[in-house]
Amino acid sequence: MIRVLLVDDQPLVRSGFRALIDLEDDIEVVAEAADGREALALAREHLPDIALVDIQMPVLDGIETTRRIAADPSLTGLHVVILTNYGMDEYVLEALRAGAAGFLVKDIQPEDFLHSIRVAARGDALLAPSITRRLIDRYVTQPLTASGTDLEELTPREREAVALVARGLSNDQIAARMVISPATAKTHVNRAMTKLHVRDRAQLVVLAYESGLVTPTP
Repeated sequence: MIRVLLVDDQPLVRSGFRALIDLEDDIEVVAEAADGREALALAREHLPDIALVDIQMPVLDGIETTRRIAADPSLTGLHVVILTNYGMDEYVLEALRAGAAGFLVKDIQPEDFLHSIRVAARGDALLAPSITRRLIDRYVTQPLTASGTDLEELTPREREAVALVARGLSNDQIAARMVISPATAKTHVNRAMTKLHVRDRAQLVVLAYESGLVTPTP
């Protein structure tokens, strides 16, 4: 069972998401919070698998909430998915750096919403092609400096796997491209994340572009 924490200051939004989740056999809402501070307390109490967090909230916003979840050793298994009205706004990159596993736009189709929860629960990044494209465009128009992470620690196959993750490929697609098994592809990606000290695939995408491992194409 996938355990979900809903975090949004609008009760109507929370009730709408809960209504969808309550229809599913493999997902359940374990708690609801109206702000980030309440979310942190409930996360520590219920230890959910997924936190759906609104990016703009009173008391503690979604970015700071994500940052504190990522820094809490008791919440290492919690994947934060940011809820936004905009798809890609000025907060996206900052939220990814803070530890968000991805983004959902609030007007998402119900079936896509439920699928996204299951994807995030598996530990995969929720970066839809449109979001990834906008993220790449951001690097083209506003290039950032490298994070200083030493990519030389990666093996050639790990570097190749990271580059493919940054292009938006899933483990199965990476496996097909590298002519290896999906399990081996997952191992390459996981070892790269460990060596580069990143929390998840979303942060791996950011690092790949910041470090210059992947060069955006306008």
